[in-house]
Formats: sequence, C-alpha cells, structure tokens
Amino acid sequence: MSEFDLIREYFLWGDAIDTVRVGVGDDAAVLDIPLNNELIISVDTFNEGIHFPVETPAHAVGYKALAVNLSDLAAMGAEPAWFTLALSMPVADRGWVSEFTRGMRELAQKHNISLIGGDTTRGALSITIQVMGLAAPGVALLRSGAQAGDLVCVSGTLGDAAAGLAVVQNRLELTASAAEYCVQRLYYPTPRLALGAILRGRATACMDISDGLLADLGHLLQASGVGACLYHALLPISSALNTVAFDQRLDFALRGGDDYEVLFTLPPALLAEVQEEASKQQIGVTVIGNIDAQQSDLRLDYAFPDKRRGYEHFS
Repeated sequence: MSEFDLIREYFLWGDAIDTVRVGVGDDAAVLDIPLNNELIISVDTFNEGIHFPVETPAHAVGYKALAVNLSDLAAMGAEPAWFTLALSMPVADRGWVSEFTRGMRELAQKHNISLIGGDTTRGALSITIQVMGLAAPGVALLRSGAQAGDLVCVSGTLGDAAAGLAVVQNRLELTASAAEYCVQRLYYPTPRLALGAILRGRATACMDISDGLLADLGHLLQASGVGACLYHALLPISSALNTVAFDQRLDFALRGGDDYEVLFTLPPALLAEVQEEASKQQIGVTVIGNIDAQQSDLRLDYAFPDKRRGYEHFS
C-alpha cells in the first residue's frame, strides 16, 4: 500500500464530531472550539520493545496507545474531543494495520473522541498520539494543589499490569486465570474519564499512574510542595495479584507502573461523596495515605532495601 492508500483505507473513519470542520485528509485540521472552554493537550509516544512488548497483539497496541493518552485527560478532569496520530512502521501490513485501527477506533468511539489527522511513515514501530480535551475555565485538575491534611487516594487496583508484563516476559508464573487477568490489564488499561469528571472541583491535586505509584506520587508532592506518608496495608491489590509473594506484589504495586489509575488528593470531608459517585461508575476509590507539610518528603511504612521509585526512561 502507498501512504495515501493506507490513510484512505484505515484512517478515514467518517464519524467525526460536529466540532471538526476539516479532519483527516487535508494539510491540517480545522476545529471549532466551543465557547467558554479551555483546551487541554497531551502527547505520548509509544515505542515497540519499550512501551509494549514485541509480541503485543495489534488490536491491543492500537487500544492502549490511545488509552494511555486518554488517561492524561482523565487526570486533568477534561472531556475528550480530538486526537492526532503519527504512526511509524517497518511495513504497511494490511492485517496488522486493520487490527491496530480496530482497537484504537473501538476506544475512540466509546469516549466520543475524533481522529483529526496525523502522519504515516516507514521506520521502527512507533506510535505518537496527541489528545485534546475541553474543560471549563479554571477547573482543570493539576498536580500542584495538594494541602497538608488531605487524603492520598487511588482508583482501581495497583500492580496488575506490572505483573502482566512479568508474565509475558516469562519472569512470573501465575494460575491461568490470574495470568490472563494481569495480561489484560497490561494490554487494555481503563482510562478513568468518569472519575476525572467526578473529581473536578473536589480533588486538590491529581495525576495518573504511569511510571509507578512511588515515582508519580513523588512528582505530585514536588509540584505541590508537600509531603506524604503511605501505608502499605491499604494499597488496593486484586485477587489475581494476591497470589504473588508479599514483597513481589508490593513491588509491583508501588513501582511497577503501567497502571493508568488515577492518583489524587482530597479533603477528608469529600471522601464519602467521591466514593459514592465513583461506585456508581463501578470505580473503586481507596485511601492509601495522608498529606503533610514535610516538603517533597515521601515516606512508606515499610522498608525496601531497593530505593528505586519507578520506571525511568534514561536511567
């Protein structure tokens, strides 16, 4: 296939929302930004062998590449609107591209976000997605507002994706059902967009967990100029991960990364209403610690001999 055949066959979806005046197929997109909205933009690159194993199914690659970007919008409390895609691949294999776009399009349709343009090129398999969302002026969630006395909370369960990666890489043996669950959590993370909407005007600081809980909470504390204490017994662990030895499952939960759950701080008085609204969306919210005034100091009530906090691209 030529580049333009590829675009016509697999990326002209024909289901753009009404804010897209010009989408895929022109030199650039033309968007009608609704009045009284701020534009929220994030971009992520997804490289084979670094962000996903070489043997990852194409459907999962397409789904996850968009999901991790939608997770950024969720952490900002934004409503998804548009995205662009830059795809580099060694060959234009019809079977792979068909499954890749099917996975991506399924998730895009679920969250009403439109593909509006991008680029395709020959090279090592790499996907770069830029997502754009909308939020009312001044309501976007940031990392920088945590206050002493706030609760530290997370959505979902932690460590499943890291365990799934260990299964795929033959570093961990689980029962068939536990292995399948963890690998699915690795391949198909759930963007917590409904929770992001619930947290608008309630959470004092927010971000998603991509590089591991300890690493990402450290970023939040630094941005907010506060400290925190975490309690390992409170970490939400799935039944699949509970079959793993204690130190290993704790390591997965604290430093494994790839969870794409939401990490946020919240005044204690708002916890019950947030948990109630989240439960209606079938999202669990768990308190795992407290914020204090010890600037950028993160303490865990369990001693690890290894001081790593999470994934680092250039370490």
